[in-house]
Amino acid sequence: MKIRTPVPGKTLRLEIIPLIDIMFFLLASFMMVTLQMQIVRTEKASLPTATRASATAKPDIINLTVNRDGQVSMDDKLIAFSELFSQLTNRYQANTNLPVYLTGTQNATHGSVVYVLDLVKRAGIQHVAIAVKAAPDQP
Repeated sequence: MKIRTPVPGKTLRLEIIPLIDIMFFLLASFMMVTLQMQIVRTEKASLPTATRASATAKPDIINLTVNRDGQVSMDDKLIAFSELFSQLTNRYQANTNLPVYLTGTQNATHGSVVYVLDLVKRAGIQHVAIAVKAAPDQP
């Protein structure tokens, strides 16, 4: 005679997702170990070294500086706005990836820097960066 309990019996379930995780972990571990076991065969080579190495080609970069009077200097030479625009368009036609770095002195007005930035954009140049200098640490 079989006596039944009022408490329902628990059924055991085999969870397969943790087993899959463990299998993937083992697979990845074995793959990494087998990659480390490969013998690398190389030959030592004695390469010559240069005694005088210097860059002969200067990259095509334009540095523009706006001073407090609103005057613009291109590569440390003062230049008029009309001449600046023609120089920018000529250099842009020669190199369409021409970068321009725009710097304003400490006393330069925001309007004059924006005017030069607009002039650069009207010349068609897309790569423009505003160069800034870090302020000295104050105690």
